[in-house]
Amino acid sequence: MYKIIYDGTYEGWLTAVFDIYEYNLNDVFFEKENRPKYSLFLNQHKVITDLQKSERVLNGLKKRLSKDGIKRIYLAFLSEVDENETIMLRFVKYAFASTANIENDFSNSDVWNIRKITKFVKRETHRMKAFVRFMKTSDEVFFAIIEPDCDVLPLIGHHFKSRYADQKWLIFDAKRKYGIFYDLNLLSNVEVEFSNNSFLKSKNNLTIFEKDEIFYQKLWKRYFSAVNIESRKNTRLHLQHMPKRYWKHLIEKLPED
Repeated sequence: MYKIIYDGTYEGWLTAVFDIYEYNLNDVFFEKENRPKYSLFLNQHKVITDLQKSERVLNGLKKRLSKDGIKRIYLAFLSEVDENETIMLRFVKYAFASTANIENDFSNSDVWNIRKITKFVKRETHRMKAFVRFMKTSDEVFFAIIEPDCDVLPLIGHHFKSRYADQKWLIFDAKRKYGIFYDLNLLSNVEVEFSNNSFLKSKNNLTIFEKDEIFYQKLWKRYFSAVNIESRKNTRLHLQHMPKRYWKHLIEKLPED
């Protein structure tokens, strides 16, 4: 068995696929450099990300899959579900070994799993577009915190860029410790460090937010409460569309301080 160690990027994973074919590596599993796992008595292969190699793999897949099929592999990579990289590898191997398009061959477990994973990522992406709550900081940047089940930041950036094109904003993924920042011109990935982690827990930090922000937060909570019709309350349906794991970053769900 080979442990394939790569840098955690999509290009790194594609390079790993190239190396697996080039060196005829069998019975492999993947490990990201920043997420080491303890494993004894295994052969290791360290992948050096190479954009030419990753492009060759991608071009080979484009000859065998549709645009949607290519996108599903990328979405599966962002899903971070257990063994997603191994499922992706088996799917890619099946595609390369077949003369016909395999995307609708649901008798193959990996084809079916890729579809299921893709559906999961799309649902999470849709929810994040709806559940982002911006707060205006004292330096005129609108800031939001999310903790999605998968890495959706690469998928939602352009949505918010087109929707809030006239505002500077930053969406921070507290689970993955990075964010996307829009400076009125470009989108960029940024790493954010907080000297005081309590900022992530309190939305009433007067030293950070713009002076009227707390007022607007209270106003939004009152509006949310006012439009709620108690006689039509359906908790089960509400939780289905807005699971509790998202509530800690929704202004309308936070208790009054």
